[in-house]
Amino acid sequence: MDVRRNASNTGNGRRLPKDKQVAARVFALGAPVCRGEGLELVHAEYRRESAGRILRLYIDKPGGVSLDDCTRVSRQLSDILDVHLDDLGPYHLEVSSPGPDRPLGKPEDFARFEGQTARIRTMQPINGRKNFKGTLKGISAEGVRLACDHGEALIPLEEISIARLVNFNGEIKCS
Repeated sequence: MDVRRNASNTGNGRRLPKDKQVAARVFALGAPVCRGEGLELVHAEYRRESAGRILRLYIDKPGGVSLDDCTRVSRQLSDILDVHLDDLGPYHLEVSSPGPDRPLGKPEDFARFEGQTARIRTMQPINGRKNFKGTLKGISAEGVRLACDHGEALIPLEEISIARLVNFNGEIKCS
């Protein structure tokens, strides 16, 4: 999801789930920190896992990220989140590189990685399906175009719950 839009509304009158609202707030707080370090904040997610609540941020830069990059962002963001998310309760903060299954969240990502294979899961079924895998064909005002084995799918951006590249191991392009 593009977490820079209104954190509580999808644009079609439906409220985002609480986890998505938290991720949106964190993205808005974390993006300037990452830019200040010469990094891109790729994606933020907040979810329940076996170890408890996890707040996970994926960062990247041309040439890849180092452990020092992750540590710097984690330390800076930890203090900011303590102030701005004091009502959240306990969680574990993780900062890492996006890896080969790079999350796609911003509309620019779908254009930037055109031609790459992606998996997309939707919140509501589209033509009877919630899971799609295919080649990214770009994005328009109507949504993300994906060439799948059953033809081309047009997936409205606000319906995407998660989108990831599949086995991506190419160099990122500077935006």
